[in-house]
Amino acid sequence: MRRAVCPGSFDPVTKGHLDIVGRASRLFDEVVVAVMINPSKSGLFPIEERVELLGLVTRELPNIRVETFRGLLVDFCRAQDAPVVVKGLRAVSDFDYELQMAQMNVGLAGVETLFMPTNPLYSFLSSSLVKDVAKWGGDVSAHVPELVARRLRDRFAAPPAPAAAD
Repeated sequence: MRRAVCPGSFDPVTKGHLDIVGRASRLFDEVVVAVMINPSKSGLFPIEERVELLGLVTRELPNIRVETFRGLLVDFCRAQDAPVVVKGLRAVSDFDYELQMAQMNVGLAGVETLFMPTNPLYSFLSSSLVKDVAKWGGDVSAHVPELVARRLRDRFAAPPAPAAAD
């Protein structure tokens, strides 16, 4: 079986992420979407909710499995029997960083990295940008699945104003 890993924080998952995962699903028998647990970072969505969202928005792809991992990506890849990592590249600046990681991963464990150029529709898109726009009430529905857009709206909904004193 040809298995690959698509790692990331997915906080939140965007249409750009889903484009890469979907394209990878056509190239490999199984794709493990690996949600990184980083205890030094607090995300907008808890890990469990990210896994839930990814499972729901990828349910139409029968060869996708969503898992969490902490530690070295290469150790996770070994445990999953996945010799390939698939990463999307938006711009040259992504390549500089990702190339270093890819070279380290192949040196540490022989895990290869397949770089996929991002669909131009999503080349500017990042989870951080989506969160920033949503936080200020902007419409992110063109950039994330509708379920994720609803969760973002709920997360950033303004609390009710306190009642005025008589």
